[in-house]
Amino acid sequence: MNPAVVSNIARIPELQRRIFFTFAMLAVYRLGCAIPTPGVDRVAVKRFFEEGGGIFGLFNLFSGGALENLSIFALGIMPYISASIILQLLTVVVPRLEELKKEGEEGRRVITRYTRYGTVILAVIQGLLMATAMEQGAFGPGTVIEPGWGFRLMGVVTLTAGTCFIMWLGEQITERGIGNGISLIIFAGIIIRLPSAMKNLVDLVRTDQMSPIGAVLLVAFVIAVVAFVVFCERAQRRIPIQYARRVVGNKVFGGGMTYFPLRINTAGVIPPIFASSLLILPLQVAQWTDLDAVRDFITDYLSFGGIGYNAVYIAMIMFFAFFYTGIMINPDDVADNIKKNGGYIPGIRPGKRTAEYIDRVLSRITFVGAVYLSAVCVLPTILAFELGVPFFFGGTALLIVVGVGMDTASQIEAHLVSRNYETLMQGVRMRGRGGR
Repeated sequence: MNPAVVSNIARIPELQRRIFFTFAMLAVYRLGCAIPTPGVDRVAVKRFFEEGGGIFGLFNLFSGGALENLSIFALGIMPYISASIILQLLTVVVPRLEELKKEGEEGRRVITRYTRYGTVILAVIQGLLMATAMEQGAFGPGTVIEPGWGFRLMGVVTLTAGTCFIMWLGEQITERGIGNGISLIIFAGIIIRLPSAMKNLVDLVRTDQMSPIGAVLLVAFVIAVVAFVVFCERAQRRIPIQYARRVVGNKVFGGGMTYFPLRINTAGVIPPIFASSLLILPLQVAQWTDLDAVRDFITDYLSFGGIGYNAVYIAMIMFFAFFYTGIMINPDDVADNIKKNGGYIPGIRPGKRTAEYIDRVLSRITFVGAVYLSAVCVLPTILAFELGVPFFFGGTALLIVVGVGMDTASQIEAHLVSRNYETLMQGVRMRGRGGR
């Protein structure tokens, strides 16, 4: 962010209040991550994660350490994300939901309400699975102090309430704070793990498990990958649009050239988040089910870091990249809007040919963006399993950190520009009154 922008924040009380509110809500979230679920032995759970934690180490990353503590926020925001995925997929096949989506603000409120209901249902199911898994020793022996249906019911209620509270926090941040609340909650959970990752790297160098040169090269590689992600997130293809001039009496209106920007990664972090959320479900089933055949199949073909897991992960990222981009940008609607405003793409006929041209360009850059997302998202497994890097780097976490950071900075700058514009217009009106 521009240093001048940071200095200007102090001049706008409303923006200060929004930023303070955002930090306060994130602090509440972090506090909840430290409150354990009733009836759980935290010492036994901590010992389990210190020994590796298995696939739960990946879940723990997205929950910001809440799973490691088996806290009231242990389910995290994943049930909400899964419900959002289901609703967005259903909008394509259910006419009623598609109509609601086109009804503007009122339709979005109805879809949001359905998403909340779906979140509660998924949280209850996952909460029951997690409570049962605790009793069966999935998080290590002695995790549950007093097993039984009393603990299971208490666990389901606690974990479901925790997820609903996180959902509410995210909505409050979006409405009264800065940035997208759900994304910022995930962002905070990832950022909080950085100090421990750096400590692990320093410990490896101090104990001669990694040479200082290797550590420096690793840090340089991390910086280079972050710079590459920032470059790709800002990259776009600009389609030129020419507007014809109109002569009305003695005046000439319109004319000139503008551009319709198409980002390489139009879908943002949605594809990897969706793909990760869906892949987490079978991995959870493998950890918590009593059916040996199901557990063995998932373990053999979808184990984290394996070839099957990465292949399915990449395929799902590619699918959701095209799917979500198709939801965000409709070439037919774009072509109609260009035509209605008297514009055209040089060398392309307005109407159907323009829509086909935009669809062709959009498909090409979406494919490039999907390949870029896939490469970044399989990076952690390569670094961790092939090169022995002591922390997860890359993947959805890196995309979220970079994307959310850039979006939040853009929103802050937009508030500053809006405020400066309002101040300018007030000055113009006051000068106008003085002139009268």
